Amino acid sequence: MLFYDFEVFKDDWLVVILDAAKKSEVIFHNDEQGLIDYYNEHRKDIWIGYNSRHYDQYILKAIICGFTPQSINHWIIVKREPGWKFFRDFWKIQLFNFDIMTNKFRSLKQLEGFMGHNIKESDVTFDISRALTPAEIQEVIKYCRHDVQETMHIFKENITEFESQIELLKMFKLPLRHISKTKPQLSAVILEAKQPIIPREDEFNFSFPSTLQINKYTEVLDFYKENKDYSKVYETQIAGVPHIFAWGGLHGARHNYIESGYFLNIDVASYYPALMIEYDYLSRNVKNLDKFREIRDTRLKYKAAKDKRQAPLKIVINGTYGAMKDKYNGLYDPLQANNVCIGGMTLLLDLIEKLEPHCQIIQSNTDGVLVKLEDEDDYELIDDICWEWEQRTKMELEFEEFRKVIQKDVNNYILVEPNGKYKSKGSYVKKLNSLDNDLPIVNEAIVNYFVKGIDPEDTIFKCKELMKFQKIIKVSSKYSYARYGRRRMSEKVFRVFASVDKNDKELRKVKNGVAEKIAYAPEHSFIVNDDLKGKEIPSKLDYWWYLDLANKRINDFIGED
Repeated sequence: MLFYDFEVFKDDWLVVILDAAKKSEVIFHNDEQGLIDYYNEHRKDIWIGYNSRHYDQYILKAIICGFTPQSINHWIIVKREPGWKFFRDFWKIQLFNFDIMTNKFRSLKQLEGFMGHNIKESDVTFDISRALTPAEIQEVIKYCRHDVQETMHIFKENITEFESQIELLKMFKLPLRHISKTKPQLSAVILEAKQPIIPREDEFNFSFPSTLQINKYTEVLDFYKENKDYSKVYETQIAGVPHIFAWGGLHGARHNYIESGYFLNIDVASYYPALMIEYDYLSRNVKNLDKFREIRDTRLKYKAAKDKRQAPLKIVINGTYGAMKDKYNGLYDPLQANNVCIGGMTLLLDLIEKLEPHCQIIQSNTDGVLVKLEDEDDYELIDDICWEWEQRTKMELEFEEFRKVIQKDVNNYILVEPNGKYKSKGSYVKKLNSLDNDLPIVNEAIVNYFVKGIDPEDTIFKCKELMKFQKIIKVSSKYSYARYGRRRMSEKVFRVFASVDKNDKELRKVKNGVAEKIAYAPEHSFIVNDDLKGKEIPSKLDYWWYLDLANKRINDFIGED
C-alpha cells in the first residue's frame, strides 16, 4: 500500500509517497517522467490518500496524460469543477485509489487536531507567484511528509472502512479497480443497477403502504398528498409531543425531559431495507430484485453468528436508500426513495397511534419510538400491540430497556440502561473518539453529572489531560482569514484553550474586512498548534470557562435560563 499527497504551486509541484510495506519514502519534485516511471512500477498497488478521490488522483492522472499539475489544480480548486470532467479518458488510467476521507466536512488538519497532533501549517503559501526557493521546497516536503504520515494514522484509526471495502470485493468477486468507489457506488455495482436511458418523471407519484392504518393523524397523510416541495415540513403535536415531518424523516421529542422509570426504546430492525423488500420499494434500476433480499438475509445470518462478514454486507443494504437520491448513481430512483421514506414515517406514526393510549410517548425518530410505561406489568400489553403491528406491516421490532432519560431535545439526549451504562446522542453529550474530539472535558462533565451525580466542578478541575480542554476551530473557505487579536493568521485550523491571562486575545474569522465571533471561541485564549504529547496544563488555563460552558449546557437540558 502506498500513502501519498500532492502539493501544487504556480511553478512547482511535488508528491510524497510512503510505501507502508517497505517502510520507504520517495519524493518527486517537478519530475514528471520520474513519477510516471514510478507509477508504472506500482500500477498494481493500492494508493491511499485523504480526499484523494476528488483531488490527488487527478493530479497524478493529469501528469500521466501529459497535462500540467497546475492546469488540473486550477480546474478543481479555482473553478470548483470535478476532476473527472477535465479529461474524458482519465478513466482509462489504472489507479487503485482508496480515499480515507469519510466526512467531507472534516479536513485532514481537523482530524490531526482531534488526535492531539501537530497542526502547524507551512509558511509557504499557495499564492506565491514565482518558483519556490530550495529552502521553501524543503519546507513544503516537510509538511507534505507530515500530512502523509497523518493519513497513515487516520487509516489505522478507520481501518475497518478499508477492510470492509476489500471484503466486499472478495465476496462478490469484483475487480480491484472498484476499491476506488464510494460505498453507495459499490452498492450499485453489486446490485447491477443501471439508470434507464430515458429518465423517469414520476418522482412524486408515491403511494402509502397497503398495510397502513392511520385513523387519528390523517392530516399528516394529507400533507404528503398535497405537497411536492422538499423544502416544506409539517409541524404538529403527536401524542402530546411536538413533531416535525419532512421528506427525509420524522422527529419528535419532549423538550427538557428528565425522568426515571421504566422506558422502552422500540426500533424497527433494518427498517429501510425491510421496506424495500416487503413493499417492493427497491430501486427499479436493480437487475435482480431477489439479490438484495439474499444479501439482507445473509447479513442477518452472519450477524446472529457474530461473523465479522456481516459488517460489509450492512454497508450494501444500508447504502442503497441514500444512493436512490443520488442522480449520478446507478441506483438513482427518487420515486422509490420517497416511497421508502414516507412509507417508513407513516408506518411508524401508525405504531405511535396504537401505543398512545397505553403509554407515554417520549421521543420518536425515523426508525423508532421511545416510550415510558406506568408499570413494568404493562410490558405484555405493549408487546402485544407491537406484535400486531409487526404481523400487519411485515416489519420486525427490537426492544431495549432504560431506567432514566435525560433529554434536551430530539438531537441531544442520554438514555441510562438498567446496569448504569448509557447511550447518548448529540454534540453536547456524544461519546467522543480520537477523530471526533472537540471540548471533550465539557461532554464528560455533563454526562458525569446526569449519569453519575458528579459535580461538573470535580470533573473539570481534577482533569490532568490538556487535550481534554482543546477546542478545534476550522475557518472555512467562506472567510478570508482568521485574526488573533490584531494579528492576521496564515493557518485555517487552530487548537485553542481558554485563558485567564487577559493579555491573551480572541480568535475571530474575517470576511469582507469584518471580524466575526467564532462559536465557543473564548474571549481570551492561547493557541497550541504543535503536538500535545507530554504537554502539561499551563497555569493560565481558564478552568472556569469550561465549567461555565458545562453548567450552561446542563441548564439547557434542564430548561433553565
